[in-house]
Amino acid sequence: MLNEPQWYSVLPPIIAIILAIKTKQVLPSLFAGIWIGCTLLYNFNPLIGLAKGFDSIIDVFSDPGDTRILIFTLLIGALITTIEKSGGVSGFVAFLENRKWVHTGLRAQILAWMTGIVIFIESNITSLVAGSVSRPLFDRYKISREKLAYLIDATAAPVCVMVPLNAWTAVIIGLIASTGMENAFGVFIQSIPYNLYAITAIILAFIVVWKNINLGPMAAAEIRTQQGQISWQSNEHSTEIPDNSNEKSSDAKESSAIFMILPILTMTLSMPAFLFLTGGGNIMKGNGPTAIFWSICAALFVCWAMLLIKKRHNISELMQFFMEGAGKLLPIATILLLALTLGDVAKSLGTGPYVAGIAGANVPAVFLAPLVFLVSGFIAFSVGSSWGTFAIMIPIAISIATTLGLSVPMFLGAALSGGIFGDHASPISDTTVVASMAAGTDHIEHVRTQLPYAMIAGIISIIGFILLSL
Repeated sequence: MLNEPQWYSVLPPIIAIILAIKTKQVLPSLFAGIWIGCTLLYNFNPLIGLAKGFDSIIDVFSDPGDTRILIFTLLIGALITTIEKSGGVSGFVAFLENRKWVHTGLRAQILAWMTGIVIFIESNITSLVAGSVSRPLFDRYKISREKLAYLIDATAAPVCVMVPLNAWTAVIIGLIASTGMENAFGVFIQSIPYNLYAITAIILAFIVVWKNINLGPMAAAEIRTQQGQISWQSNEHSTEIPDNSNEKSSDAKESSAIFMILPILTMTLSMPAFLFLTGGGNIMKGNGPTAIFWSICAALFVCWAMLLIKKRHNISELMQFFMEGAGKLLPIATILLLALTLGDVAKSLGTGPYVAGIAGANVPAVFLAPLVFLVSGFIAFSVGSSWGTFAIMIPIAISIATTLGLSVPMFLGAALSGGIFGDHASPISDTTVVASMAAGTDHIEHVRTQLPYAMIAGIISIIGFILLSL
């Protein structure tokens, strides 16, 4: 096995990046990186490298923290599906649809923005709830659905990536821990102020609503909607809220927001309590993966208890929801598993120190964080996945920071910011597709109308990282 980092130590992540961009498939690309890395580690023998690659994946489970995070990812899927099936989401939508709260176009837009802030459990749930609540109101007050899609997209992922109570956090903390950093949760918390793109995107979206700023394609979409046409492709007119009462199932009458609110509150309040316990009385020294794991278990227990007490579902049905929800997030858990493995392989190769040495010798320190942001943005734009980008870039960014004695939270923030930025600008991103579906608008029109705002937030972020580096 290798001891000193060589030039080819950069091949595993580079090959993973190239394959991901070329094929748009993150999982096989990550595995290819693992295979190449193990081949380099074990005398350049591809057959031994393949066998050791599988062994490296299995070895991830030898770390209790990594295993806990992988299980948490499946549990969060189970919780989300249970809340949906219980009527918690539809009940929350019905609760927010009270028209006494919204009687102007401005308030309709603020409602969409606020929904994106409040629902932080999962980005797709955020998008779907915000779309369900706000779309009929946007049609009523003749505000373009493209504007709704933008507001959904500008709040869903940016909020989820900064709130330490969901699957996003599990993935990020797991990737931080894979680099050998102590107190991965504390590092994540310290990186939140440096997540410049997420912060800028959220603030910019509010300013756009407040000052009614419509740029380029968005201005054209707003004019079209004010003239009564909902989309460029349709003659459907936006005159009043459609009546969907006949489409609602009988279960909708029994829907209640409490089935969503109480589990989320349980998870939110449990997190600091478990951090306090695992940190020996110091929240910042708490074990993040353990706290997240037990918080989601507590939320799932409360959700199940309510449904059983109220006789809404039996144990058999709840187990069915559990398996269905866990299955939905199995791809994410698999990405995380392979990402942790690739991180371990890259660590053995010395990829991080080698890249840090090259970057430190050739790139002025003031431009390193902006460079991490731009590279992450390019990968996410090309792949259409912020999760896949995090898997590749977080270990590299942290290695650069630790090797050169720079701010780890800032470089982590740069990697996260770039991933969200590229994901927002990408026409092949799943979050972009979900946001356009939730708003009921054309996917490409959403990309066109959102891009100017994403670019503004991206430029502000680059300037911010340069100023912070100074």
